[in-house]
Amino acid sequence: MSRWRPPQAASTAIITADGHRRLKAELDDLWRVRRPEVVKALAAAAAEGDRSENAEYTYRKKQLGEIDRRVRYLSKRIPVLKVAQGAPTDRKAIFFGAWFEIEDEDGNVCRYRIVGPDETDAVSGCISIDSPLARAALKKRVDDEFEAQLPGGMRRFTVTVVSYDGFK
Repeated sequence: MSRWRPPQAASTAIITADGHRRLKAELDDLWRVRRPEVVKALAAAAAEGDRSENAEYTYRKKQLGEIDRRVRYLSKRIPVLKVAQGAPTDRKAIFFGAWFEIEDEDGNVCRYRIVGPDETDAVSGCISIDSPLARAALKKRVDDEFEAQLPGGMRRFTVTVVSYDGFK
């Protein structure tokens, strides 16, 4: 079996102002706080002797590699991101940054916010603008119906709320 995988589609390089601040804070924290701590712990583990049987040394090397990988990614990604400024002029339609509420055919109500792919968070309802649901919801207004091809199949939704200030 081959390890080859097709290349991923390029993600949209847009982000909210809050998301941009969070990514910059994460990069700063990784570089100034976490990395020096791990380097110090790695040096202490290396001083313990035989590295081939030293689990702490192996763990810290792996941890340092993960931090460096994330730092490299953020250092390249942050400069290319475009920060979306403010709400659009038509605040009654769903666009980037909108909080919206939809109801499915079974009467289940869900709340989502369309954000950039770097700040998605399923728990808080932040979905990527590249997701099928967000793509289908774009430009819809209250009482508009739309269909989205989701992993579970085609689903029909009705927009019940659109807001750019969050939900009260």
